[in-house]
Amino acid sequence: MDDVRSGGQTGISRRTLDHYDRHAESFRAGTRDHDVSQNIEALLGAITGEPPFAILDLGCGPGRDLRAFRERGHRPVGLDGAGAFVRMARADTGCEVWHQEFLALALPAAHFDGVFANASLFHVPTADLPRVLGELHATLKPGGVLFSSNPRGDNREGWNNGRYGVYHDLESWRRYVTGAGFAEIGHYYRPAGLPRDQQPWLASVWRRP
Repeated sequence: MDDVRSGGQTGISRRTLDHYDRHAESFRAGTRDHDVSQNIEALLGAITGEPPFAILDLGCGPGRDLRAFRERGHRPVGLDGAGAFVRMARADTGCEVWHQEFLALALPAAHFDGVFANASLFHVPTADLPRVLGELHATLKPGGVLFSSNPRGDNREGWNNGRYGVYHDLESWRRYVTGAGFAEIGHYYRPAGLPRDQQPWLASVWRRP
């Protein structure tokens, strides 16, 4: 993994989004059949109150999970920084989809019951992560829930196949998210049922107190 940054934080975001824009069709084809129902149920099961819930799908990509939330009767809104994904998600789901970069969010205050950040927040550089997590905290209603799933690692940060990523271990991720004011509900590793060294994904669930 290349650790060299170029172009500052804006350059990091733009280069990563350019990668997704160029490979949007192949990404949609390659992830269309991924089963993340465990993650969806982890978020929905932690939200209190009566459904339907207002859900922000942060980094919604082509809209696979946005559609799943809608089919479950909820009120999902997608958000992605890649224009190609925004167009795909709007066309394929009929849902509202916001075109926003993670480093320049403009979110309504205390609006969502849940934020679903599946394979997305690891793209946020550590220098920006406290601010971004604080913005997600603020857009949740009191008692609202944040779900995240990130590729885990040894806290290295840098470029990997055209995308910028931070590969947190549990302790590092926990430190950032609790520092933003969240209380941990629980965590698990994916895919389920495999030895830990074959579970590259760290999933975690958090509440805005």
